[in-house]
Amino acid sequence: MAEKRQLFVSCEHGGNRVPQAYQELFHDQEELLSSHRAYDPGALSLARVLAEGMAARLKKSQTTRLLVDLNRSSGSHSLFSERTKALKKRDKKQLLAAHYLPYRTAVSESIRGLIASDVQVVHLSVHSFTPVLHGDERNADLGLLYNPAFREDKTFCRSWGGQLKERLPDLRVRYNYPYRGTADGLVRTLRNKLEQKDYLGIELEINQRLLGKKNTFPGALMSGLLETLQEMFVSD
Repeated sequence: MAEKRQLFVSCEHGGNRVPQAYQELFHDQEELLSSHRAYDPGALSLARVLAEGMAARLKKSQTTRLLVDLNRSSGSHSLFSERTKALKKRDKKQLLAAHYLPYRTAVSESIRGLIASDVQVVHLSVHSFTPVLHGDERNADLGLLYNPAFREDKTFCRSWGGQLKERLPDLRVRYNYPYRGTADGLVRTLRNKLEQKDYLGIELEINQRLLGKKNTFPGALMSGLLETLQEMFVSD
């Protein structure tokens, strides 16, 4: 195993921009584009804080996931949204070539490059989630998602979560919630391609209930996340 760990941060749902070529698909869809269905509010600003504070690489997308979801595998039924599912096959192929494949390839190549420099990569994919889904209130402020079968992933998340609870005692931290850590996503794809000794794949999910002005999370929360994350790497 590599003696040193290096953080890599990604944000697949960082914005709701629509490329010029696809503007017509979203004509009069301002309400949809401002909703969580289009992007993860607060995720990109948090990802930037964590990446900058850790001197880590950040790969982000500010294109709406309603075009194509970068956090879904190529065979997923939710890869395309209700706005793009009806596109012709050749148009979908072009969309994947222009927006999906470049992002996924860039993330993979960056991580492989870090591994080649003899470090173990901790990949943190940053997201946010809605406080209520299908009428049910989500009873967590923060979720750490990992594959329970991967021992180091689990140990890292449990240790980080424990430090967060000490630092921010009112913060409700849960594991593999509000989604399963084994669900379809970019980190799962990479886990399946890379060796466990080289790669830890973790999703960080923050409840949008905590968002403040300008769709950003409170400074105390972001600094708490950063400082505990820094401690995780210092203690290696």
